[in-house]
Amino acid sequence: MKELQERIRKEGKVLPGNIIKVDGFLNHRVDTHLMEAIAREFEKYFDVGGITMVLTAEASGIALATICAQEYNVPMVFAKKAKSDNIEGGLYRSEVFSYTYKKKVTQILSKEWMGPDDRVLIIDDFMANGEAVRGLCDLVSQAGATLVGVGIAVEKGFQGGGDRLRASNINYHALAVIDRVDGDTIVFRD
Repeated sequence: MKELQERIRKEGKVLPGNIIKVDGFLNHRVDTHLMEAIAREFEKYFDVGGITMVLTAEASGIALATICAQEYNVPMVFAKKAKSDNIEGGLYRSEVFSYTYKKKVTQILSKEWMGPDDRVLIIDDFMANGEAVRGLCDLVSQAGATLVGVGIAVEKGFQGGGDRLRASNINYHALAVIDRVDGDTIVFRD
């Protein structure tokens, strides 16, 4: 998606440790018009007419997933990082390693919000090593739901998460795949 790549080139920053900072438009300060364009772009790759929900992980993917869910006229559900007192009943749980926080986190989802009749589209803003997405796929599997696909706005292609998804039988698509970082220059895959 050229519009997204141009925003990353123009406003993205490379931080130590190959962290790509895109929080000025994607996941801290949110450009809702860009999010709407991303949602429409995902419609080209996934059968959104057949889904029952959009699923993401807490917290930075929530904005994009919400706009996608609104566009597709389905609910958005997010896996939480901690159990709160207002979650009742059983939980699905998946342990993942957070690249951003450099520690293990547990993704949890109430069994009340996903079950075997659901057709799930996972949407996330950013993917490095793919652990968050792996955990979300695990939650979908635990629920006995059908995974329709995984859509990622920005993938750090050099970290292997997207390659693992492409090698599986998952319907996967990333809109902007960063092939490498040369100093402060972000280079995209064609």
